[in-house]
Amino acid sequence: MTASDVLDAGTPSATRALGDLPKNRRARIVAIHTSDDALEATLREIGFAEGDEVEILHYGPLGRKPLCVRLNETLVALRPTEAAAIRVETIA
Repeated sequence: MTASDVLDAGTPSATRALGDLPKNRRARIVAIHTSDDALEATLREIGFAEGDEVEILHYGPLGRKPLCVRLNETLVALRPTEAAAIRVETIA
């Protein structure tokens, strides 16, 4: 069993970028980490915050761009670079 199998099994896990989350796997935001202050401010204005639940519902057809993410009960489209700034842990 690889580390990836453990992460995808729904067990509590180490954090990873939102963009690395498999489709239809629920996760909780643990941090927004980026050196771009404007990007962090934008993500927070959209509503991303520590403790919120997220789930990737769909990847775009060309290079998995954009991502369709459920943030609590709202659907949000994100670029992969934006999703990379959001650190999550899976929820069992």
